[in-house]
Amino acid sequence: MFRLSQFMHEIVRPTPPGPTRKPPGPVVIWNLIRRCNLKCKHCYSISGNVDFPGELSRDKVFEVMRDLKDFGVPVLILSGGEPLLRPDIFEISAYAKQLGFYVGLSSNGTLINKHCIDKIASIGYDYLGVSLDGIGPVNDEFRGASGAFKEALNGIRLARDAGIKAGLRFTATMDNIHQLPLMLQLMKDEKIEKFYLSHLSYAGRGNKNRQDDAELEFTRKMMDDLFQIAYEDAKAGGNREFVTGNNDADGVYLLFWVRKHFPEMEDHIRSKLVQWGGNATGVNVANIDNLGEVHPDTMWWHYKLGNVKDRKFSEIWTDTSDPIMAGLKQVPRKISGRCGACNYFDICGGNTRVRAMQLTGDPWAEDPACYLSDEEIGLAENAPRLQVTPFRGRKNDDPGVYR
Repeated sequence: MFRLSQFMHEIVRPTPPGPTRKPPGPVVIWNLIRRCNLKCKHCYSISGNVDFPGELSRDKVFEVMRDLKDFGVPVLILSGGEPLLRPDIFEISAYAKQLGFYVGLSSNGTLINKHCIDKIASIGYDYLGVSLDGIGPVNDEFRGASGAFKEALNGIRLARDAGIKAGLRFTATMDNIHQLPLMLQLMKDEKIEKFYLSHLSYAGRGNKNRQDDAELEFTRKMMDDLFQIAYEDAKAGGNREFVTGNNDADGVYLLFWVRKHFPEMEDHIRSKLVQWGGNATGVNVANIDNLGEVHPDTMWWHYKLGNVKDRKFSEIWTDTSDPIMAGLKQVPRKISGRCGACNYFDICGGNTRVRAMQLTGDPWAEDPACYLSDEEIGLAENAPRLQVTPFRGRKNDDPGVYR
């Protein structure tokens, strides 16, 4: 995750460089249930509105939580499917808070209504993230359900009015990238505190729909606009949060933006970006799925490290006999192609490994979704590079600023 707003505040009010922070344990994103009332195009868990057998019992969830706490895990993000469909979600959430975790709830928002908002508020969630993929019918088409936008927006408003820190999550593809300005305006109009922009990862339905991935020139335009809005908020003393995910090249592209607009700040921002370090899959972020399988992160559901029914999470996470975990935890990682030859590897860390695996079968190949040019990253003319046919996004007739 790239916390863009933090770097914008560094431009406005720089702070002294400090040591690289090493969290005591990974952030754990936990898919407690696979059932979902929607059918989203980019769903990495390929959820559906059916019961999935073999999901962890409440008592097993509690047991695993205690191990996570003893291991030093600071943050639990409770997800799905749609976590509000799990009958014991509030018992689980309350126990997580009792153990002292920072607890986030990741929802599609459609089930947050006047009947349950008081219960949600009573839990004391530290954050509620709601996914939207555009305004009105654009979102509904992505989410596979008419009226999903209206229901989700109502849920966000109820959460906001109940004093819960709520944020929007938006996954960009060629079919909805033109909606980004409208989404950012929605954030402003509704006084929403956080905006998370996710680049499409090739996992689950996202892998099946990867031909719709935002093309590189549109990605750069999208990031330019997000940078400007985040900077203006920081300059004005605002406290809105802008975050991106699933493309660690965002950090390098920010450095280029700083070089252009604030050249006197380049060295400072670079030191902060190196301190961040880029991709944290398998190190500072982890995933447990609904069946108890542990994965390097949420986009790795095709790769299992072990199951918490059989072994403690703490034992699974530290076991580097697994070649993927050994490679992810290696410092620096051994990445080939453009990524391995990049002058900014210390910022990005080789970007998102799951895209390389999905496209080439090799998790240590270059990330095919890096949107930086060979010249920008200092790639020599004879450097190795991935030979693939680029995916072209389908034409969308909707008007927008990215057309």
